[in-house]
Amino acid sequence: MRFLHSADWQLGMTRHFLDEDAQARYSQARIDAVRTLARIAGETECAFAVVSGDVFEHNQLDRRTVARALDALRAFTVPVYLLPGNHDPLDAASIFRSAAFVEGQPDGVHVLTSRDAIEVAPGVEIVGVPWTSKRPLQDLVADTLGELAAAPGIVRVMVAHGGVDVLSPDAADPALIELARVEAALADGRIHYLALGDRHSLTSVGGSGRVWYPGAPEPTAFRELDAGKALVVEIDGERCDVTPHTIGTWRFVDGTYQLDGDGDLDGLAEELDSMPDRERTVLRVVLRGTLTLTQKARLDDMMAQARDVFAGVEEWERHTDLAVRPDDADFADLDVAGFAKDAVDELRAAAAGSDESAATARDALSLLLRLAGRRT
Repeated sequence: MRFLHSADWQLGMTRHFLDEDAQARYSQARIDAVRTLARIAGETECAFAVVSGDVFEHNQLDRRTVARALDALRAFTVPVYLLPGNHDPLDAASIFRSAAFVEGQPDGVHVLTSRDAIEVAPGVEIVGVPWTSKRPLQDLVADTLGELAAAPGIVRVMVAHGGVDVLSPDAADPALIELARVEAALADGRIHYLALGDRHSLTSVGGSGRVWYPGAPEPTAFRELDAGKALVVEIDGERCDVTPHTIGTWRFVDGTYQLDGDGDLDGLAEELDSMPDRERTVLRVVLRGTLTLTQKARLDDMMAQARDVFAGVEEWERHTDLAVRPDDADFADLDVAGFAKDAVDELRAAAAGSDESAATARDALSLLLRLAGRRT
């Protein structure tokens, strides 16, 4: 028996570092990922699909986003079981109870609204563990496992959401899933696989090979190690084979660059030009080193051009340490006179300091050189 395990679609997500055009492409990619999941489920002959929480970004999405999500879900030719998670809990305002969702819900799409075991195929059950609030005060998985007894001849998949105690730095979180209890339930046959959501990186938990986070189908942040995946799980009472499939088309890339002259700027320009899929790549850069004002003007031009072609470019200011040192050569051929020359001289004098006003003066001079065409 095979099934598709996905999670953390978070449809309707917005990212502050994307402009309007890039955000529209990112939103479309997340909808397209649902159709890709449907295609993989069909190609691998899955019996059903589960989505382990956070189908939607939150419970107050506009009707159009919900309608587009449901239209994408119609691409599945097998039943799909959606679990409410911390982003879209099954509370009084649940998006799964909204008119937009209920009126457009395809026949094969089911919401796991209780912890009751559901027979999804002969000899196969799903047990959902839905979130009913954003901040549970107990381990919902442990509570549900305590209500289950082993059922000989039944393969049971539990679908849950949240952090696991062995991975979380917050030991005081009462909602953490206790791995020891899960492994005990796997050992005595109460469940045979725990399909988790919440962690956006592909992760196998523990040593059983039966507890997995598939990660988000499209990356959402730089810190994710192996996002953009979904899992095809082949399971019976004795074995469990898990195969990752790549879904994501976007990339979040960190880059640290040491810039101490034109040669380093040449290398940066070459690397930026050679990056693939720039329209679907969000780049975060850390810049270190020392540049002249002319070189800084060139760097500013390069970054401005990168922002035109990449999905997003941001400088990680907290880790950036780029010094700008005005050089006489910066102004040797600058053709200014009168009040303009006086202003340049004042800025040059101010730029020699180390306080905030000096940084502002250097930025102003760099902009002047860019506008004057002083690029190398």
